[in-house]
Amino acid sequence: MFEPTSRYQGLPTATWTSPEGRIVTYVRRRFLPQPDELALVGEQVVRPGDRLDRIAARQYGDPEQAWRIADANRAMWPADVVEVPGRRLRITLPFGLPGPSGGAGPQ
Repeated sequence: MFEPTSRYQGLPTATWTSPEGRIVTYVRRRFLPQPDELALVGEQVVRPGDRLDRIAARQYGDPEQAWRIADANRAMWPADVVEVPGRRLRITLPFGLPGPSGGAGPQ
């Protein structure tokens, strides 16, 4: 249903039946991982005029991976992550993937 690189890949689905009997399938809620549970692979300093999708393109080769940077930096509003030039952003692997040292994140 979702691309392998989607933040929704692998989430369970559920169904809801409307009062009229229509069945609606939906993806269950995605809970954000704790940033310290994500394997750190680097940092990126925000430059003036940076956008999260551009940083994701530089770091991951895919602007649609901006959600990974938002997750790693506790961003409720992704635009807030790049608001202040000079901020150091965590660049991580998706939840569950071990880091370069073999661990799931910083110990």
